[in-house]
Amino acid sequence: MSKPSNKIKVKRSPKRGFYDKETIYKILDKNFICQVAFVYEDYPVIIPTIYGHFQNYIYLHGAPVSRMLQTLEKGNPISINVTQTDGIVLARSAFHHSLNYQSVTVFGNAEVVIDEAERLKALEIISNQIIPNRWEESRLPNKKELKATLILKIEISEASAKIRKGPPIDDKKDYNLSIWAGVIPINKTYGNPIPDEKLNNDIPLPQSVKNILNNE
Repeated sequence: MSKPSNKIKVKRSPKRGFYDKETIYKILDKNFICQVAFVYEDYPVIIPTIYGHFQNYIYLHGAPVSRMLQTLEKGNPISINVTQTDGIVLARSAFHHSLNYQSVTVFGNAEVVIDEAERLKALEIISNQIIPNRWEESRLPNKKELKATLILKIEISEASAKIRKGPPIDDKKDYNLSIWAGVIPINKTYGNPIPDEKLNNDIPLPQSVKNILNNE
C-alpha cells in the first residue's frame, strides 16, 4: 500500500495509526464479522456481515435479493470496518476512560465474482475464516445453492488500522487521587459445544472444533 491518503489517514491520535499490510492483514485474519457502510436510496446504512480475507481481498456473500449486495454489486463506494475490543480502560478521571482495541477500515468498490472456481474458493475462504478447516468437513454447496448465492470481492486498495493498548493516561495531578485505575482485559473464549438434538450419538466432535477449543 502506498502513502496513506487523507481519506484513510488517522487524524485523532495519529500515533495509533498503521498502514502496513502486515498489521492490517493480522487484524482481519483474527476476526470474521465486519460492518459494511454504504448509501442506499440517499440514506446511509451500516450492516454487519461475515467476511473472508485472502491476500489483498475481502469476500462477502449472501442472497442476491440482499439490499446490501444489490447496492454493492453496482460498484458504489463502500467502507468496511472490523474492530476487536481487547480491554476496558478505567482511568481516575471519567474524561480519560477508554478502550484497548484493534480496528481496520477499508475503502473500496465491490466486484461480482463470476468465475465458478473462484466462487467456490471464496465460499471456502469465508467458511474457514470463522472456523479453520470446517469447509473440508462439510457438505459442499450444490448447484442450486450456488445459484442462490451472490459473492462479491473488495480489493484492499486503501486501508488503515488503528490500535490502542496499554494503561490509562490520566492528568498528572490526578495520579495521586484515591481512585482505582487500570485495564479490564476482554478475551474471546468458546463454551462447550452443544450437539444438535438430531445428531446421531456416534458422530464425534470434528477436528475443526477441537482445534479452536485447544487454541483459544
